[in-house]
Amino acid sequence: MKRSKPQLAEATISEERGIRYLHLGTPWIQGAMRISKPTKLELDYIQRMMAWLLLREPHALPETRCLQLGLGAAAITKFCHSVLKLPTTAVEINPTVIGVGRLWFHLPDDDEILTVLKADAAKFVADDRNIATADALCVDLYDHEAASPVLDDEDFYRACWRVLDDGGVMTVNLFGRDASFERSTSRIRAAFGEGRVAMLKPTTEGNTIVLAWKGFDLPDREVLAQRAETLQTKWALPARKWVKLLSTFTPQAQPKS
Repeated sequence: MKRSKPQLAEATISEERGIRYLHLGTPWIQGAMRISKPTKLELDYIQRMMAWLLLREPHALPETRCLQLGLGAAAITKFCHSVLKLPTTAVEINPTVIGVGRLWFHLPDDDEILTVLKADAAKFVADDRNIATADALCVDLYDHEAASPVLDDEDFYRACWRVLDDGGVMTVNLFGRDASFERSTSRIRAAFGEGRVAMLKPTTEGNTIVLAWKGFDLPDREVLAQRAETLQTKWALPARKWVKLLSTFTPQAQPKS
């Protein structure tokens, strides 16, 4: 089915108590930055989007190619590029979001390891040229109404699976208290396979981060805890908490014949 052309709202900003917020024509917060610490991950759910770090083999981390679908306030993009120093690509369909990111959210200009593309995320992941080009994929695709993900069908998640190389991890921002949550997670599980999907418990605001991975089994809790210690010590990420919040999906029971 052909998707209708999205209605793109103008990106606007507001500021309160030292934090700058991104909006898309509504009071809904689409991203945030602490003005005094522009590379710090300010929002809880944005921090949790980085939980893919728990699932990457430590020896593979320096070679990780990061891809973000949906730029928002560029928090993840800046962290991957400027803090982790990893090759980073961000795909954003709304040109005003990119412009505001560069003017107001300290988004760097493109360089040898940073590429910000004005493009449709669905077309990007469906392009055969992008197969197996990412190791860490962060998906946060909400429009100005912030009601449900703009891209959320099984074909889209299968295309995300194709974009990931073996050993790659995807994190997706979903509203865990929304009626569409079960539909979204079932589509992700269909695309990645049972035993390849987990989630973090919802934030206070209701954001639930779902993780899906390709080509390996989930490490045990001891290994995850060891990795969390390293992440928390090195980058001040609340990784110990992520391990406590992580749970896998129970395979659905098959109907009796």
